[in-house]
Amino acid sequence: MLTTKSPPVTPPAEPAAARRPQGARWAAGLVGALLLLAAVVLSLGVGAKPLPPGQVWDGLFHADSAAYTLVHEMRLPRTLLGLLAGTALGLAGAVMQSLTRNPLADPGLLGINAGAAAAVVSAISFLGVTSFTGFVWFAFAGAGAVAVLLYAVGGGRAATPARLALAGSALNAALFSYVSAVQLLDTASLDRMRFWTVGSLASAQGYTVVRVAPFVLVGLVAALLLARPLNAMAMGEDAARALGADPGRVRITAIVTVTLLCGAATAACGPIIFVGLMVPHLVSALTGPDLRRLIPFCAVLSPALMLAADVFGRVVVRPSELQVGVVMVVAGGPVFLYFVRRAGRSRS
Repeated sequence: MLTTKSPPVTPPAEPAAARRPQGARWAAGLVGALLLLAAVVLSLGVGAKPLPPGQVWDGLFHADSAAYTLVHEMRLPRTLLGLLAGTALGLAGAVMQSLTRNPLADPGLLGINAGAAAAVVSAISFLGVTSFTGFVWFAFAGAGAVAVLLYAVGGGRAATPARLALAGSALNAALFSYVSAVQLLDTASLDRMRFWTVGSLASAQGYTVVRVAPFVLVGLVAALLLARPLNAMAMGEDAARALGADPGRVRITAIVTVTLLCGAATAACGPIIFVGLMVPHLVSALTGPDLRRLIPFCAVLSPALMLAADVFGRVVVRPSELQVGVVMVVAGGPVFLYFVRRAGRSRS
């Protein structure tokens, strides 16, 4: 009697980034830290009055320095706000992409930032709110409402990347149309809103940094704690339950985390898109899909990208200035199209 031997089962290949040795990942982390340090130095030194690194150092630590006032009252708050907002948006993008299993997920593209912006613009125009303390709670409410609505419209647990992208695009367009309409109808509030709604770090103040920092730090801790359960969710709900994760609780925690991060960043500097889209893709090429490594790397590279875009906006149209939100749209648009084309090729 003839018998046939079944061919050996070949396990699925790991992503190339996941097979890289530990030393290579540490080297990538060191490079990321150096890029962030360089972005911070440039942010403190570049502006209408350029400062060399030596003067930046004196301005930071010597009160009798001629650069002390410039650094502490203008450059330092702007740099710190860029660090916080960049971190918040990058982490929100990483959590959203993992939760929705949508590689094109971004707080700006799916309407989360637009929800925060619509709530803040309403508060400015109809309630006369002018302080960050008032902005932030409206931003949280708007971001949270859109996050829940997006999840419901996108299909809830049965949501697919395509349905989420369509629902997010529709919500994004509707909300920004509302923001534009409010600005056109309320000319008295237009000047207060016009720089904020395009996304800018130029109006950063020390008190803004102090008030936004706790929200971003809580969001950072929550994102780090979500890394393991979101890894389990990526294998399916049954596997996640077998590994001890509660899918419902993980979803709620992830939505709250994204709301906290996006609301804080949007209230502080306006709606800025594409940071949360680009950075997780760049980082995953170095670390692989494991969120335990991807999220800390995003926390380093996202603020570096935000500060680099802000510095570029200061020098490209001197003596004027291009807001960081505009720079990110110009830079992120081609990257978004590339990811769309790549996603289309992978499905074909």
